[in-house]
Amino acid sequence: MKRRITVIMLGLILLAPIPLTAQYQLEQAFPALRFNRPVDLQAAPGDARRLFVVEQAGVIRVFENTSSVTSSRIFLDIRDRVDDSSTEMGLLGLAFHPDFRQNGYFYVNYTAGGPRRTVIARFQVSPTDSNQADPDSEFILLSFNQPYGNHNGGQLVFGPDGYLYIATGDGGSGGDPQGNAQNRKNLLGNILRIDVNQTSGNLNYAIPADNPFVGNNQGYREEIYAYGLRNPWRFSFDPETGWLWCADVGQNRLEEINLIKKGGNYGWNIMEGSECFNSTDCDRTGLELPIWEYDHSRGDRSITGGFVYRGSRVPELVGAYIYGDFVSGRIWALRYDGQNEPQNELLLDTNLYISSFGIDARQELYICAFDGYIYRFKATVTGVQNGTSNLPREHRLIGNFPNPFNPETEIVFQLAQDAEARIEIWNLMGQRLATLVEGFMSAGTHRVRWHGQDARNHPLPSGIYLYRLVVNGKPVAMKRMVLLQ
Repeated sequence: MKRRITVIMLGLILLAPIPLTAQYQLEQAFPALRFNRPVDLQAAPGDARRLFVVEQAGVIRVFENTSSVTSSRIFLDIRDRVDDSSTEMGLLGLAFHPDFRQNGYFYVNYTAGGPRRTVIARFQVSPTDSNQADPDSEFILLSFNQPYGNHNGGQLVFGPDGYLYIATGDGGSGGDPQGNAQNRKNLLGNILRIDVNQTSGNLNYAIPADNPFVGNNQGYREEIYAYGLRNPWRFSFDPETGWLWCADVGQNRLEEINLIKKGGNYGWNIMEGSECFNSTDCDRTGLELPIWEYDHSRGDRSITGGFVYRGSRVPELVGAYIYGDFVSGRIWALRYDGQNEPQNELLLDTNLYISSFGIDARQELYICAFDGYIYRFKATVTGVQNGTSNLPREHRLIGNFPNPFNPETEIVFQLAQDAEARIEIWNLMGQRLATLVEGFMSAGTHRVRWHGQDARNHPLPSGIYLYRLVVNGKPVAMKRMVLLQ
């Protein structure tokens, strides 16, 4: 397996690599539920109780986020406007507005017919039923024609900056015959970035002022954030580092993983992965190489991008980018700190057609498969090993580290059973400054970081501060920590 390293200083890795020595297993997360070609799984912001699954034919289903759930409801049905006549077309992505609780907005990426085109549209939840969206509320932000029935991309995600990022494939066929991925005058073969909270001119959105091609005089589309991609089926942000991870499906030889940066050219169709595509020698000047790639020699054929794991069920995987292959069913963990050589480990070799990954409000990871089921890793924190339960016996707040600290510290707490929990920061005057985490959480050990700021993200002066664990509305424990600015 070949590897190429590009050092990209995008942020700070917060957790050191952990050797992946555990044996991993999957389980059906919701055994009573089965879906029709599930291609996406999402949670609404701040909602730990529900999950939403996208079915390729044009349906979004909603259900309770508990393994004992027995039924799901149709949240949105737009089969009347979705064209899924090709295996890579259909309703492909879902993203909830960061202020979904207030405005009820969510966004979808789907393929329509007559002519064949990608549609990015906004819908709104019903004002009387939070489990039902209004199909007549569709507001189309953006659409563009698709020359072929494959390589539609499909992911859309709100970034930490509040802008909507959209993955578009190169338009399809094989080898990008129209040269779309290197043509910045169209929207194909890119990661797009738009502002859905404003409009500009005749657009139903605005262009962020710091997009890389804003104000160009060459006719480049200003929506483009990065380009030179073949079929970026799935991408995701790591909430700890802010890095944008993108898995790009290869042509004949190589599947690749990229860290996307603003204005980057990721090479297709000059290159496939780290190799020249149509020649033995090509001009690689200014091209971004993948941080990891794998070839097709073992039956792997189509990479499915995932997430950097930040949950608590499987602590051995924290900080690793979990991804899979649709054809082979293999699942890997990739660790990369931006400086050293990546470390990749095969976790599982399954017989699943892995279409997508998803995370819930607790950052726990799920796997969508075309057998219709949603899977997850079996817990290692809350499981039973050697006959002894690893569950904490009581709700517990553990001392922060480092202490004293500057500028940030890690707070660890343990829950004896699933519960509503939150971590609060107080000063010695009895004023609550911030709530670091709040919501329904699973039993086990949880970690959260505080950067020495109040709720308005203002740096606080040096001094003694208190942090408190509240479980099911009742204070459990409070501890002191020292901030030295």
